[in-house]
Amino acid sequence: MQPTQIQTTDTDHRVAKLAAIAIALHMIEAVIPSPLPGVKPGIANIVTLYVLYQYGFATAAWVSILRVFASSLLLGQFLSPTFVLSLSGAFFSLCVLWLAIHLPRKWFSPISLCIFAAFAHIAGQLIVVRLWLIPNAGVSYLIPAFAAAALFFGVLNGLITARLLTTKTT
Repeated sequence: MQPTQIQTTDTDHRVAKLAAIAIALHMIEAVIPSPLPGVKPGIANIVTLYVLYQYGFATAAWVSILRVFASSLLLGQFLSPTFVLSLSGAFFSLCVLWLAIHLPRKWFSPISLCIFAAFAHIAGQLIVVRLWLIPNAGVSYLIPAFAAAALFFGVLNGLITARLLTTKTT
């Protein structure tokens, strides 16, 4: 019996390489201590934004979802609350990015999109926390701290993404 050969394309290889970079960044970020539970810089999202601009939404979605699943498996968090929070953040972020890519590019830069994505990511996570993990209105007291972190890291990651995109084109 002959082994089945899976046919792959250049796009498959590109997605795998970019997802591997995002996974590596996520793994590095996982060992960085957090001042507040749930607050991380989201450096792997730089890859998602870069991919969005270079290869389109579908490729960015694949990279983001593969990162969430593979990282959770590597960190031993698959199907845990941490996995659900990560997946919900990625899902909300991707939804907002899908809407945002239709905005006029002359008014909305990678920095804007990164900020939108950061706010969507934290919103998705807080919704899951409120509806599933801590069904108490007190969760709303966390919003200012998480919003400030989303704004700070959204701007920082957006600046890095913008720099990578200009470096790539020059």
